[in-house]
Amino acid sequence: MMILGLVKWMQPVHGYDVRRELLSWNADKWANVQPGSIYHALRKLTEEGLLRAVATEQIGGRPARTTYEVTPKGDDEFETLLRGLWWKVHEVPDPFTAAFSFLPAMPREEAAAALRNRATQLGAGVEWMRASLESDWIRDTKPVHVAWMFELWSARAEAEIAWCERIAERIESGVSYLPAGLDRAQGWSGWEERLPDRGPTRNNQR
Repeated sequence: MMILGLVKWMQPVHGYDVRRELLSWNADKWANVQPGSIYHALRKLTEEGLLRAVATEQIGGRPARTTYEVTPKGDDEFETLLRGLWWKVHEVPDPFTAAFSFLPAMPREEAAAALRNRATQLGAGVEWMRASLESDWIRDTKPVHVAWMFELWSARAEAEIAWCERIAERIESGVSYLPAGLDRAQGWSGWEERLPDRGPTRNNQR
């Protein structure tokens, strides 16, 4: 969607200019659009009939540059993707949630320290976004809705910072990781001992 949208907005446009624009948006950090994949994506979208190459030129010893435009099929695909992302909530996979599901494998002290470290890192990001919002870089060079995106990212980070601090305090308090009614688990061993019995060979597999 990002590449189709930029070509639609800037057309006719070279792949180099699409890449430069995406990098100026820092899209590699928040949209998972890697600079090295842009030319491949342009070729693939062309093969699928969503873009068309309207010219290829070479100046001196520079690499040849292809100019692209969006096809009617590409216009339809962009509109479909755009509205699908506006009207639906898409959960972004975060590797941290996979690690957090194994909380009992971490010593309590380390788990609490790691959460506070995560809060510190998130806080640094929030400070950078706040400084950016107050800078001429945002006010003078970016559309207003870019600042609104920064506000969204800051709000999400601030919510997670509060969550990290709250969970760190609960972990340090010694609260059980097990459901109510079961004995308190102290780390991995206590948690693992409470797993359901899975047959006579379970002890031998440990």
